[in-house]
Amino acid sequence: MILPAGYSDDARALWNAATALNRAAAAVSPAAAALPPMLFFTDPDRTLRPWETAARLPAGSAVIYRAFGASDAVDTGHRLREATADRRVKLLVGLDPDLAEAIDADGLHLPESAVEQAVRIRSDRPDWILTAAWHGLSPPPEDLNALILSPVFPAGGASAGKPALGVTAFEQHVKAARLPVYALGGVTPDNAATLARTRACGLSAVSAIQSAFR
Repeated sequence: MILPAGYSDDARALWNAATALNRAAAAVSPAAAALPPMLFFTDPDRTLRPWETAARLPAGSAVIYRAFGASDAVDTGHRLREATADRRVKLLVGLDPDLAEAIDADGLHLPESAVEQAVRIRSDRPDWILTAAWHGLSPPPEDLNALILSPVFPAGGASAGKPALGVTAFEQHVKAARLPVYALGGVTPDNAATLARTRACGLSAVSAIQSAFR
């Protein structure tokens, strides 16, 4: 999909890089073809009104809503669902299956520490998209649809203190994984295209997507 008029150059750079990655990955792995090429990760501190960004995302992309136990989680979740439901934008919830059920989400995103829950969740909700954070160490369960590997580049937020993998190491992890892999961490409109040869199935970001899709 080509973005219509009204989107910024940064939005086009991110979306073009994401869709190019997804097309290349799908040519090798049919499982990648069914996945969103771009994931917008919310963050309580950095994305204060995430539904506004969600309402600007192109069809085929996805939001990963991380509530982290916020008192207004259900209200924010409903706002995100309202912003995405009619736009063909998927909505995944971080870790909390009850919240995902409450807002009629399309799936769940698991932190690496909770990845063992994937087997049970897949059994309970075979229709859900399941993703999980991964740092290239222990093999992840195959009940997942995709992995999110970070940080690829120097990043902020929770990844600020972690060393960046760099494109070469990221590519090696992607090739070793048995599942489609997304890039996360420091991905920007300026460096997104450098991921082209990595076989990633798409890209993920927090601030870069929020800034680009205003």
